[in-house]
Amino acid sequence: MLLDQETENEIVFELCQLLGRAILPVTGSAGPGAAVGTVGTAFFYSELVGATDDGEIAHEWLLTADPVTASAYGEIGLRPSVTDPAEGAEEPIELPGFADHWLHLPDLGLAAMPTGGLHGYADDRGWRWRTQQVTEAVAAPADAVARIGAAPASAFVLALGVGEDGSRPSEAVVERVARDGDEVRVTRELPAGYVGAPVFAVEAGPDGGPALRCLGVLLPPHGGGHPVATFDRIRAALAEVVAPPDHRPSR
Repeated sequence: MLLDQETENEIVFELCQLLGRAILPVTGSAGPGAAVGTVGTAFFYSELVGATDDGEIAHEWLLTADPVTASAYGEIGLRPSVTDPAEGAEEPIELPGFADHWLHLPDLGLAAMPTGGLHGYADDRGWRWRTQQVTEAVAAPADAVARIGAAPASAFVLALGVGEDGSRPSEAVVERVARDGDEVRVTRELPAGYVGAPVFAVEAGPDGGPALRCLGVLLPPHGGGHPVATFDRIRAALAEVVAPPDHRPSR
């Protein structure tokens, strides 16, 4: 769907309100104090996997682009808006052996971290997470991804950029997304820090108004734009990861 500028601006405002606390800055380097090698954005994704008499069962993941996680050492940045109390964000989460903390899905260009360790980290330091997540209801189903065509449509990227002073400001930008063969792509190369960020499009909702759908994860640029790892494939890959061995499809 290609929207007029006024509607695009309204969607940007809504996106920041609904999911501004879903994203975290990620950096990679050779070690503590070393020059930064990679910068990106990661975001929380929550999927419903079942229910019991006690309530629903959900898995929560931190998702980003796989190349962002390849360094020997990494840091997941914290923001005062995502910790309670805000003072919990004074120091980043330092992760030696950074790549080992992630599940790597190279076929998608995706890395996923189960968030149990992040919640344990917060508990040990006397604070708790205060985040928003891209939920399964917002993540685009396969038919919504399939409707992305060759004609450019409005897209929205929610990311943490890189300031001249090294700060990581929250940014929401209006872009265009289109299908190129088997790929869904953001049609323009974006600034440093955006790789790994969630990419959104809109569809007509049940009430006729625009409904946000998260298409997937922004991958590193090539060919003047960015491929997107789409949620139809992400869902299937994560389901395979968590399935018992005897329930995994044969290859």
